[in-house]
Amino acid sequence: MATNHSLSRRQFLAGTAAATAATAVAPGIITASKTDSQVIIGEGDYRYQVMHAWPELPKQYTWQTTHNVAVDKAGNLYVIHEGQVDLKDHPSIFVFDPDGKFIRAFGSQYQGGGHGIEVREEGGEEFLYVCAYQQVKSFAKLTLKGETVWQKYAPMESGVYAEGEASNPQKIWGRDRFMPTNFAFLDDGGFLLTDGYGSFFIHRYDKDANWVSKFGGPGSGEGKFATPHGIWIDRRPGVKERVVVCDRAHHTLQILELDGTYVETLSGYGLPANIDTYEELLLVPELHARVTLLNTKNEVVAQLGDDAARIKSENGVRNDSSKWHDGRFVHPHDACFGHGGDIFVAEWVSTGRVSKLKRLG
Repeated sequence: MATNHSLSRRQFLAGTAAATAATAVAPGIITASKTDSQVIIGEGDYRYQVMHAWPELPKQYTWQTTHNVAVDKAGNLYVIHEGQVDLKDHPSIFVFDPDGKFIRAFGSQYQGGGHGIEVREEGGEEFLYVCAYQQVKSFAKLTLKGETVWQKYAPMESGVYAEGEASNPQKIWGRDRFMPTNFAFLDDGGFLLTDGYGSFFIHRYDKDANWVSKFGGPGSGEGKFATPHGIWIDRRPGVKERVVVCDRAHHTLQILELDGTYVETLSGYGLPANIDTYEELLLVPELHARVTLLNTKNEVVAQLGDDAARIKSENGVRNDSSKWHDGRFVHPHDACFGHGGDIFVAEWVSTGRVSKLKRLG
């Protein structure tokens, strides 16, 4: 059975106050300020202290393009990076305690393709759901220590994949290929899996990880996608339960009923990558250099670390850390809420970067 995710996409907070009706406010788009050597971004109720490169890896490991983050009930942070396929013995998943201290690493089987990671509680026990693209082309359920419960490949019964895609996965891209990117969990124990880099379909699975159906697919119309990269179920208090999809290449969020029926489109994003929720807030990391917060009316209330204009106009920033600015993001690929509304941000940069935003407001 799925844990209540109305509070957080990847982390199960103990208790929450009922959300009050949100009112529209001006987005908190301000330059980062320094107070007593602290970097502060945001304003009003949405102020955060920024700690870039917050968790540190042991010297025997290196970041290799950080992709996604998740938090468990204990407050431990899980980070998955894409990894280099030629470093087959190097782990792709790293675990840190609430103070950012390294705990353990595992997941070398995802090197070269590590992408999505989520934490889910089932029957009082927490598990990791992981998906990988490139030559790996699979998704799996793991224990928090990295033991594999099950691993699955392309759902050939869906009728959308090339012959051999499940039995002989290779690093071949296309709409008839399987390149899963992220999960959303359903109340019946099943889940949705978005094939964000492959077919552009969203697949529905039951609680035993059996394929059930699909919706979406490539296109520019309502309920069609161009890189449906991120997905989640919006269960914020006072909001009707619906699916939210980051339709990345269209720079939009699409909102759908649980059966995939189109509801509406939210525009104005810069390559939106994923979603999380906490109390009344919905969080959207955008690869165009910012993290956006929305209220229950889906109005923007803050855009944190915004450096979109510079990142889109200046070459070489992604691969040159000397060009990174304190309190500004480069390419947020994923973000999730932690305890008390803190935010963790993983960026798509070659050397990897995970930042902690400590909530002050």
